Amino acid sequence: MFLSRLHLRNYRNFAEQVVEFPPQGAALVGDNGQGKTNLLEAIYYLEIFRSFRGAPDEQLVRFGEEVFRAEARLSDGAGAERTVAAAFDRRARKKKVALNGAEPERLGDALGQVGAVIFSPSDVEIVAGGPGGRRRFLDIVLSLAQPGYLAALQRYRQALFQRNTLLRKGSARALVEVWDAGLVLSGSRVIAARRAWVAAHAESFSAHYARVAGGQPGRLGYAPSAPEMAEAQGEAQVAEAFRDALVRAADREQRRGMTLVGPHRDDLRFTTPGADGAVLELRTYGSGGQQRTGAIALRMVEAETIHEARGRQPLILLDDVFAELDPGRSQRIIDWIETEEGGQVILTSPKPTDFHVRGDTLPRWGIRDGVLLQD
Repeated sequence: MFLSRLHLRNYRNFAEQVVEFPPQGAALVGDNGQGKTNLLEAIYYLEIFRSFRGAPDEQLVRFGEEVFRAEARLSDGAGAERTVAAAFDRRARKKKVALNGAEPERLGDALGQVGAVIFSPSDVEIVAGGPGGRRRFLDIVLSLAQPGYLAALQRYRQALFQRNTLLRKGSARALVEVWDAGLVLSGSRVIAARRAWVAAHAESFSAHYARVAGGQPGRLGYAPSAPEMAEAQGEAQVAEAFRDALVRAADREQRRGMTLVGPHRDDLRFTTPGADGAVLELRTYGSGGQQRTGAIALRMVEAETIHEARGRQPLILLDDVFAELDPGRSQRIIDWIETEEGGQVILTSPKPTDFHVRGDTLPRWGIRDGVLLQD
């Protein structure tokens, strides 16, 4: 399946735009601020139903309008098609999603229909920024790829909210502990899924990191919030360790008024060997190039995950990524796209790039003030 048609109405700076994409993709060339990233954002919005840039839905509505709508048509080239659409009403603060014209029972049932992975200059913040961004990355990937993960995460957040409310109020420990069973049940599923994903893809991450970095090694690891969970394997062991960690943290939680252990405080680790053999954290000690390489390798692993889960090559969205990289790293990303991922590619650049994707067969379209200029 590939993205064959995109229809936008009142999305960001697009008033009304219909784009017909060829199977190989396209290159969007235009000055900054014309709508290149907005177009990619709209495509990826139909994958996860929120902005990859973290903008609330009301900010996605075109200035002066009240409702935006985005619809993608996916085709297999042999006549089979499906559509995924989303709309948001700013006045009613209501979002609607449709698959083939019908509203799904749950929003989670519509996730991942486009099968897209986006590479953006802001990805470096996954490595260099705070742990919240890394947890968000994990939650998105696993919600798209693993049935049941999103439901477990939502149950965990509900139990965490109730538990934290009681802790902030200074409620008796017996009242707080009422929520422990639900917290552990759903939280251990989240932790076990994250750990399993990292363990399954750590070797691939290292290979991609070395490939992009020209042979320099990099490592990916999972860092749970409590030492009790560091060695736990499988959901049952994680649950037992989680319960023990809650008992040990009970007094500190009462003093601080918050839950101190659980998947909401876990993290990903990105490391590389230093000159003296010491293990260096990329977040703290990595150069800008090393941090960007880690983020790119992580997106490559995400593409593999989507491929495995959906059984088809993902749509690769490249948002001006070559501007932030040296020529060697840029060329190695292109080599990966050409040799590993045979799917559709849509890229943006402020000027025609020297790097040729898909053998320089992508049509080049201009864009100005939210209007796509197709030849």
